[in-house]
Amino acid sequence: MKKIVLLLALFYLLPVSAQIEEDALVFFENKENVDQALANPISILTQKALDRKQLHNTPIDARDVPVNEAYITWIKNISGISVFAKSKWMNCVYIRGSFEAIESLENLDFVNHVEFADKSLNLGPITGGVLTDKFEIENQKSSIVYNYGAATNQVEMIAANFLHEQDFTGTGIDIAVLDSGFPGVLTNPAFETLRDQGRLLGTYNFITREETADAPSSHGAKTFSDIGGFLEDEFVGTAPGASFYLYVTEDVGQENPVEEAWWVEALERADSLGVRVVNTSLGYQDYDNPAYSHVYEDLDGFTTIAARGANHAFDKGMFLLTSAGNDGSSFGFVATPADAAGCFSVGAVDSEELYAPFSSYGPNAAGLRKPDVMAQGVSAAVVDQNGAVDFNSGTSFSSPIMAGAIACLWQSRPQTTNAQLMQIVRESAHLFENPTDLMGYGIPNFETAYTALQMLAIEDQFLETQFALYPNPSQDVVSFKMPSFIDKAEVNVFTINGLLVFSSEITQQQNTLNISEVASGLYIATIASGATKNSFKLIKK
Repeated sequence: MKKIVLLLALFYLLPVSAQIEEDALVFFENKENVDQALANPISILTQKALDRKQLHNTPIDARDVPVNEAYITWIKNISGISVFAKSKWMNCVYIRGSFEAIESLENLDFVNHVEFADKSLNLGPITGGVLTDKFEIENQKSSIVYNYGAATNQVEMIAANFLHEQDFTGTGIDIAVLDSGFPGVLTNPAFETLRDQGRLLGTYNFITREETADAPSSHGAKTFSDIGGFLEDEFVGTAPGASFYLYVTEDVGQENPVEEAWWVEALERADSLGVRVVNTSLGYQDYDNPAYSHVYEDLDGFTTIAARGANHAFDKGMFLLTSAGNDGSSFGFVATPADAAGCFSVGAVDSEELYAPFSSYGPNAAGLRKPDVMAQGVSAAVVDQNGAVDFNSGTSFSSPIMAGAIACLWQSRPQTTNAQLMQIVRESAHLFENPTDLMGYGIPNFETAYTALQMLAIEDQFLETQFALYPNPSQDVVSFKMPSFIDKAEVNVFTINGLLVFSSEITQQQNTLNISEVASGLYIATIASGATKNSFKLIKK
């Protein structure tokens, strides 16, 4: 039925549609040599990536296998079609071409389906929108006079300085910064220390396909400074000891969903290199071609190209942070990829910790709490491309300030999973008990988060050798966590007067007990296997 409708549309609109180019994703049926690649994963991933995945028990699967280059070559050779980006996670390419040429791809045996950027497949004339500067707020100069220690407030607001005092500065953590350009990064004095120490690991421009990040826009250089910048006695980023990859994925000369595809491609490269933390001070909602724009219903956390890529990256063990957006006074809601569950989205507050009116808010279209947290984004201190301390506003700076603190916290306990880390940081925030649409869970406190992370470490160490019981209180079913070296154990439940209520055996496979028939009250549960024994107070609702 779809093709019949499209053919009818072509019949009536052929004189117009012949001049129109469309953007689309082309999804492939399969990949080449998947079994061989998974049997020898070092052939598709770096050792650092393999080590990170092993540490977090992250699966290596068919998503890690590259797209079949023969398929890409085939499509490149089709007249009227250009290939701009590819995604191994989604097994697809981003293309541009005539409607007829793209539609014909569905007849290829290796093509699974085509997904047009124009969601309505509108073949009529499209009026181009006016190209706006998405960094308008960030590029506004502040009237604040430069001060010594310009970054003090934004660092201390989230207690990132506490982590530095514990000697956690992001050392050993690889961070990828995805942005519009990093001019002067090879000469900027703010990055001299990390250059001299070999911590600038690589650069790449996914638009021009060049091994450089020296694109004209200085937006990326400024966001990067809030993480890795260092000027003695003047400015310190939140992760001054981390290592970095700098990737250009944003084309400031256009607004087009191909930028989402480049962004996903950069994520995939970062994953293959073992990157842990990704900051992207970018967001997408409005496009030059209105037919490509995302409406609120599209921002449900899994529909857009960027959201899909973000969720794959989260599943692969990376911690993604992104700016919530500067549409608080216009479109309102967070854009993509900030809408994705796999992205930790960061909104903006001022120096007094009050909500910045330009900061985009939530929830996403699926009702998910967004933004996740907040950081300073009004008159945030940055270092410009020439090495001078400046002050800019925008959620673009809230996100990297937070990203550096995340890297330092992760350094303190690298075996923590990205999901655990996200939740610990949320729970440290000042609005966690009463989150709002404007500020999410609020402003995190990384001293509190550090303490919680150490408690998690103690708990994990305890669970390696001891039993645990949950939930408690319980109404129907009680589950038991058993040390890995124990196959089975005996559970006895007593009243507080010492009378045995029941006894049962549990195993690693059968580790739950039904207590629905037990009267409400307080009991003592003992779990024993050989010399390993624990007792718990058990509350039956």
